[in-house]
Amino acid sequence: MKAYLSEILKRKDLIAYLVKSGLKAEHRNSFLGYFWWLLDPLLGALVYYFLIVIVLGRGGENFAVYLVIGQVAWRWTSSAVSSSTRAILQYSSIIQQVNLPKVIFPITRTLSQLINFMFGLIVVALFLVAFGIIPQANILYLPLIVIVQLLFLMTISILVSYISVFIRDIGNVTSHILRIWFYASPVIWEGSRLPEAYRWIETFNPMSYILNGYRNILMYGQAPNIAVLLMIGFLCLLATAALIYYYSHNEHKIIKAL
Repeated sequence: MKAYLSEILKRKDLIAYLVKSGLKAEHRNSFLGYFWWLLDPLLGALVYYFLIVIVLGRGGENFAVYLVIGQVAWRWTSSAVSSSTRAILQYSSIIQQVNLPKVIFPITRTLSQLINFMFGLIVVALFLVAFGIIPQANILYLPLIVIVQLLFLMTISILVSYISVFIRDIGNVTSHILRIWFYASPVIWEGSRLPEAYRWIETFNPMSYILNGYRNILMYGQAPNIAVLLMIGFLCLLATAALIYYYSHNEHKIIKAL
């Protein structure tokens, strides 16, 4: 395990290259290019604002800010998880020729989407200014929530990328799971919209605490649920370590499957 981690650190230049190449490839053939990093969460918020406020007549005070925070945070989650289904498969030719830690590839997918998320925070800041919302001192908790979400997504990405090597249909299944997960999380709805019998889903949904944490510190000037966030981060850190350990002893299976 120690040698495997050391090998990952030695490949830091490769990790940086894969992150940069992933960002370039994302909007390589688009006219607006990197501007989509700002435009995508903005358009997503406008679509759901039209649906919920204009069509359904719902939504409370500063609902547009509520929406854009949810869209930016969820976009990181959705993009990281969906792209991880091909994180290893996409580089199968390299993997078969060069001996390197395979866990690098799903890690770079999560880090690439982290950069997109940082640009999304610019959109959030613009909305806060437009609606006259000034974050309080609790905004200092923002790095904590970002780190917790990073660990959470890294755990899922590493797991999904490994499974997808052996079960190629996982990408199709993941898209439907993400859709259900989206509506089971407070991304676009204020409060829980789940029936009482299914309220436990929100209780055990880490994204609920992450999304509420962002909104508490950015919109309401409140502290997030630090105890729960630290517990999520700690469990994800343990899970990530366990998955890296599993990779270090089972990478030969990946090569055979490819």
